[in-house]
Amino acid sequence: MFSYRHAFHAGNHADVLKHTVLIATVQYLTQKEAALTVLDTHGGAGLYRLDGDYASKSGEAEDGVLRLAAANEAELAPVLQTYMQLVRSFNQGNTIRNYPGSPFITQSLLRGHDRLKAFELHPTDMRSLTGNMAQLEVKRQVAILLEDGFEGVKKFLPPPSRRALLLCDPSYELKSDYGRVLDMVADSLKRFPTGTYAVWYPIIPRPEAHDLPKRLKTMATKAGKSWLHATLTVKSNKTSERGGLPASGMFLINPPFSLKEQLKPAMPQLVKLLGQDPNATFTLESGGH
Repeated sequence: MFSYRHAFHAGNHADVLKHTVLIATVQYLTQKEAALTVLDTHGGAGLYRLDGDYASKSGEAEDGVLRLAAANEAELAPVLQTYMQLVRSFNQGNTIRNYPGSPFITQSLLRGHDRLKAFELHPTDMRSLTGNMAQLEVKRQVAILLEDGFEGVKKFLPPPSRRALLLCDPSYELKSDYGRVLDMVADSLKRFPTGTYAVWYPIIPRPEAHDLPKRLKTMATKAGKSWLHATLTVKSNKTSERGGLPASGMFLINPPFSLKEQLKPAMPQLVKLLGQDPNATFTLESGGH
């Protein structure tokens, strides 16, 4: 059950997409004075060493964040510049050795009265996340919970401030994760219809992966909510000799209204910088109110 460890994939192309979207979303939501609660269903270890055993074994960061680091950052779209600045803030000098996971990224953007609830079931990652967070002296701002995030989020919706972002990025190693994502989003929308819901998913040759964004789109439309869907493909499934994930997507319900415009110049740049074969491409679509 616990074979997936994010440490193997830290800083890969899927992280670049996911965390670029996450940063833009948190920055937008913290423009309003009212407190924001962020729920992170699969927190991971929080901070990863790219020169450590896990990440260097897969080398996925070399085809992800490190390609952006080698580019002329002044020419990147503003949203990608912001992403790189945040990643660099966890490193000294020009070399990127540390890669922040979503709890660290989120915490670095929160204000004093905002709150982060990070869930993690993997005992080793839970210990790492707790230890890594302790170094930041976040006190009451961050709660780390050793429990199933799919279920755990229920007790925090709706939040006291009536403002929330839920990030859901399970490994999908278990086929049942796809259905659990849909159930959780449906339940969350009933509990708190105005929350922002961000779901990351892998684009792989599996019917569940293909159906997930379609079903989220149907769910958002039926609920009368706006949505945004961004996908990044770096290589073909078929020509992939090295293995690894060929593509991934981010689906948001109640996204920031500015997000699509921010991603428009960024997505073609990601294709150009992170593409591994001629099949590299992106999609960016939105709908609803």
